[in-house]
Amino acid sequence: MAIWARREDLGGLVHHSDRGSQYLAIRYTERLAEAGAVTSVGSSGDSLDNALAETIIGLYKTELVRRRGPWKGIDDVEYATLEWVDWFNHRRLMEPIGNVPPSEFEESYYRKEAPEGTVGLREPSLR
Repeated sequence: MAIWARREDLGGLVHHSDRGSQYLAIRYTERLAEAGAVTSVGSSGDSLDNALAETIIGLYKTELVRRRGPWKGIDDVEYATLEWVDWFNHRRLMEPIGNVPPSEFEESYYRKEAPEGTVGLREPSLR
């Protein structure tokens, strides 16, 4: 979903994951390579690699899975997950990054890195 949402070459992106079978699957790694991403897999037992991922999974379970369950079926969970990811990335205000959504913070970061006037916010984050 993240590759589709960006609709651009991901050359230089490093996708780091644990050693879970889904991340080592041939089709998964082929898709990342097609998008220009480099894959990186953590070593066994290296728990620090997963700290951020574990935090996000905890938020996901607390804010969505437990709050809106019980679920009628897998389709309900999948659609709700897509909605939660969109909300988290584009509307959830994050205190550690200045009370802005992650997507707005990222765009601001790249706007500062890019030559003047080449990157800008497409939409305001609050409506």
